Amino acid sequence: MATLLTTDAIQSKLSELPDWSLNGKTITCTRTFKNFIAAVDFVNRLVEPAEAAGHHPDLAISYNKVVIELSTHDAGGLTEKDFALAQTISAID
Repeated sequence: MATLLTTDAIQSKLSELPDWSLNGKTITCTRTFKNFIAAVDFVNRLVEPAEAAGHHPDLAISYNKVVIELSTHDAGGLTEKDFALAQTISAID
């Protein structure tokens, strides 16, 4: 099982991810696109990196907005896996 990060480690890692915020035991990012098709295209580009990492975000699509939430559910909170995937997601246009 993955090791939970300390509060200090979480804050440090969040400082490197300006588009992400802490929401309880998750980190969250909202991306806005020109339309629904662009939003779904972005979600489709998340599939390969999420599968490769063996870590899958919780996603919500509302027309042109995609809300991404990451948490390591089996560990009960935030781990290195969440921040590694957040970095990868942040690099996807």
